[in-house]
Amino acid sequence: MRITHEADYAIRVTYCLALAGRKQCAKEVSEETGVTLRFALKILRKLTQSGITRSYKGVSGGYELNRDPSEISLGEIIECIDGPIAINHCLANEFQCTRVGDRKECDFHRVFGEINRSLRNELCAITMDRFLPSLKQQRI
Repeated sequence: MRITHEADYAIRVTYCLALAGRKQCAKEVSEETGVTLRFALKILRKLTQSGITRSYKGVSGGYELNRDPSEISLGEIIECIDGPIAINHCLANEFQCTRVGDRKECDFHRVFGEINRSLRNELCAITMDRFLPSLKQQRI
């Protein structure tokens, strides 16, 4: 499984806003993350629609996190952009298996499901505050 470049950039954008701790314009976010302005705006729109960020319109507009970084996980950001995490296409509800009649009887489906749950749980347990410099480091 590989996350898309867009999901990787969304993590960078969220980190940038978390690090700033304040409202930033899209141009600032673009420059600080190395993501083109057009792509940053697309990502920010998705992050805002999912409730991760908040947007402000107008001359003094911009974007900021909608929640504390400790409440935003890598898993949530990835799923906001890429959709549900799935390591194999057979885990999708719409998938019709040609090997077995009932997916529950398939050993591969069962193992992939266990791995997928574990991976998703790990990604959802890692929150953005983990990557922020601690107050102790900021005082040095």
